[in-house]
Amino acid sequence: MAVSSDLGLRPVVRYRPTVAVVDLGAVRHNAAALRPETAELIAIVKADAYGHGAVPVARAATAAGAARLGVALVEEGTELRAAGLEVPILTLTELPPGSEGEALRAGLTPTLYTTAALSRLVSAAGGRPVAAQVKVDTGMHRVGVPWDRAAQFVGEVLGAGVALEGVWTHLANAEDPTDPFTGVQLERFRGVLDRLRGAGICPGLVHAANSAGRLARPDALFDAVRVGVALYGVSPGPGVDEEVSELGLRPALSLRSAVSFVKRLPAGEAVSYGQTYRLERDATIATVPVGYADGYPRALSNRGEALIGGRRRRVIGSVTMDQLLVDCGDDTVDVGDEVILLGRQDEQEITAAELADRAGTIPYEIVCRLGVRVPREYVGT
Repeated sequence: MAVSSDLGLRPVVRYRPTVAVVDLGAVRHNAAALRPETAELIAIVKADAYGHGAVPVARAATAAGAARLGVALVEEGTELRAAGLEVPILTLTELPPGSEGEALRAGLTPTLYTTAALSRLVSAAGGRPVAAQVKVDTGMHRVGVPWDRAAQFVGEVLGAGVALEGVWTHLANAEDPTDPFTGVQLERFRGVLDRLRGAGICPGLVHAANSAGRLARPDALFDAVRVGVALYGVSPGPGVDEEVSELGLRPALSLRSAVSFVKRLPAGEAVSYGQTYRLERDATIATVPVGYADGYPRALSNRGEALIGGRRRRVIGSVTMDQLLVDCGDDTVDVGDEVILLGRQDEQEITAAELADRAGTIPYEIVCRLGVRVPREYVGT
């Protein structure tokens, strides 16, 4: 049995050795490195801070200079308020119908891009002062008011008595610095800003850069940058790996466990469900109590690697719900030996990008998918 430190949020008693260790020192370091000299840092802590723990990460990021926080859900914002976070918190999509009152009571900053959401917000405010930011769709086509109607919509917002706190957009492919579409988006966005200013409207806080934009597009910095995955020391994509290295960003999360069972199997034996891996020579096989129910991708069956004793070792057979198997060859491995599935051991390191590449996904999903039954242990506090 072990007790994990989670900064007093709740007691965590764990009997299984599997744990996600979050280095808040790395979060603070990354936040400080990513904060531009001439712009604010908005720390994006949606999705439980990309699986790292929203409240501890928010505290670490703001301590390192983040002026604002960004969330996807009203519930995420109210969790931060309940924990005592007082900095401005921006909701990155419109408030769902019925949530407006709760959001306003919590002091969350709404994002607007439709007249329906504007009407609901005004009704919920009941004549009390309210401010919002407007999101402009410059070509990603997910949510936002189209750039050619954005100035008109801002006029509607002001006409409804809502103060304009800011105007922002989101870049679709900034992680590829060679893609010209980022330039197209920024040109459209600047056109919106020019029309607003030409009409005598101050756009307030202007922001466009996500993590990749912060790293690779100095022309996208404006008044603030919204930093998500880079805050956690994970590169948004190979096209900006050099910039990640130059800033010295450090991964904040590691997934650790321990060998729970060891057996010696002869050549010819097959392992796990479906017997998809058959030994070509006698080998020591270690069982590790981590599975796809914990967020370790089943797609890493016969493809993943684990670090045991400072060496890379292959994950063999099908990754099961609660356990996986590792081929340790002729090495001596004992029950209780440390296993690193994501992170560093001695001179070896398994990164989120590596796991994502092997699993056919992106690094964001690797860290976000770690399940709630994996305790978070905080270090570097």
